[in-house]
Amino acid sequence: MSLNQLLILATWQTIYMVGVSSIIGMLFGIPLGIILAITHKNGICEQRILHQVLAIIINATRSIPFIILLVAITPLTRLLTGTSIGTLAAIVPLSVGAIPFIARIIETAIYEVPRGLHETGMALGANHWQVIRYFLLPEALPAIIDGMTVVIVALIGYSAMAGAIGGGGLGEVAINYGYQRFNMKIMLITIIILIMLVQLIQFLGERWANHLRHKISH
Repeated sequence: MSLNQLLILATWQTIYMVGVSSIIGMLFGIPLGIILAITHKNGICEQRILHQVLAIIINATRSIPFIILLVAITPLTRLLTGTSIGTLAAIVPLSVGAIPFIARIIETAIYEVPRGLHETGMALGANHWQVIRYFLLPEALPAIIDGMTVVIVALIGYSAMAGAIGGGGLGEVAINYGYQRFNMKIMLITIIILIMLVQLIQFLGERWANHLRHKISH
């Protein structure tokens, strides 16, 4: 395989890992974040015990460094994917690592929506789900996009870490070809590609969030 083919494949593997784990993280993290926000003190469905239990679980998960999480959930990874090595296997720890961060982002974004908006929704006869769907989430969306941009950028860094222990992607190329074979050219190229990916995600995220803020303010 030529260098170009190797880098193209590794870049695609990184995008694939980050993309799929972001989607899985959102599928679990968004509902979890909504539950956290509405069961919070003064939330529209205040349930302090449930909130505290979820908060403890999320904080515990967030406190585990990703490299340790990567190894600790190897049995789960093997159970779900049939292997603990490769791009598909790396998606499991990346997703597990993303869920608590996304949940906190959703919770914070919703919690910062002015309380008057809750009351307006309730005064118009909306039920709890309608208040969340039509009042809270649209207002919180720019902050959610900003937060998701941060999560995706973090996942790009995590994917490089996963690649260092057989997860594929640019991280594996940097370690196996750049570091172990003392090939600084490959190391430099992988770093540049990672920087470009982060810059692109940050640019798109900021543009989208600013567009939504402009739309809401008008």
